[in-house]
Amino acid sequence: MSDTPADLPTPRSNVLAIPAYVPGKPPTARPGLTSYKLSSNENPFPPLPGVLEAATAAVAHLNRYPDMGSTDLYAALGAHLDVPTDHLAVATGSVGLLYQLVGAYCDPGDEVVHAWRSFEAYPIALATSGAVGRAVPLLADGRHDLGAMADAIGERTRVVVVCTPNNPTGPAVTQAELDAFLARVPTRVLVVVDEAYVEFVRSDDPIDGVATMRAHANVVLTRTFSKAYGLAGLRVGYAVAHPEVAATLRVVSLPFGVSAVAQAAAIASLAEQEAMVARVDELVARRGHLLAGLRAQGWPVPDAQGNFVWLPFPGEPAATLAFAAAADEAGIVVRPFPGDGVRISVGEAEACERVLAVAAAFRG
Repeated sequence: MSDTPADLPTPRSNVLAIPAYVPGKPPTARPGLTSYKLSSNENPFPPLPGVLEAATAAVAHLNRYPDMGSTDLYAALGAHLDVPTDHLAVATGSVGLLYQLVGAYCDPGDEVVHAWRSFEAYPIALATSGAVGRAVPLLADGRHDLGAMADAIGERTRVVVVCTPNNPTGPAVTQAELDAFLARVPTRVLVVVDEAYVEFVRSDDPIDGVATMRAHANVVLTRTFSKAYGLAGLRVGYAVAHPEVAATLRVVSLPFGVSAVAQAAAIASLAEQEAMVARVDELVARRGHLLAGLRAQGWPVPDAQGNFVWLPFPGEPAATLAFAAAADEAGIVVRPFPGDGVRISVGEAEACERVLAVAAAFRG
């Protein structure tokens, strides 16, 4: 029998309808076997040189609030991207920026167009604000159907989200594709280009996000320090946008949301571009090895431009979960999306080899 009072206040109806976010679970300990977590697209390398020292120095001042204006971080980002600091807004990861954008630009009932399957936080962020999602199915090869997304824009559409590379399927939108899409989007609609994995892209026609933002006042880029820079545990994301949009994001941001430790670590990480690129290049090489190996086994793996690969299991929820269980038995945890596919992060070299062994055995 429940002890909950009958007159307990209830949340808004849209809050009760919010789908649960399913995080990547930690690996199961296997005796005599090193376990690997490949379920959350984390960077397997430790923090970049100098980052721990900068973070430790900031820890010594935990009795003080962080700089709410993120002054030094904005200065470092502005210099790195060659943009004025009034074009920037920081938040607790790129997902924090998405919540702020939808909350700032959508009234209840307004529509947000996005691809699906894509980042699972999108429906959650939309439901939180009371916005209505217009989910446009991906193409068969895991790419955005930008033509259909443009067709889906209506009178109530306030925001469109383009996730590139797309999480969890992997393909990236090209500059030519984005240009053609933007030509069809009304300037009253905000176009969020979610570039959480931008540093991993090696396509023939990669997006120049900053140049695109400069050419289109309704384009905002969202990026993160979680992936390429390996700061997932500190939650630092940033947006690059025209000053009016960036100012709006800063107005609705959580006060003191990005901690002093996170700011210090992000600034130190930006100073280590050469080391970051070397690590990303190593992960891209491992990604290529995984992609080639899986395709050689007969898996129809789509193009991979993030730090993960995608095994499709369309309409096969049991097979999706069976593959995840087989991986778990081998000491690796992957991220199943039942009935759609399995996302596998590019991790340690040994983990990649174990993925190939599990995939071969499962297919056989």
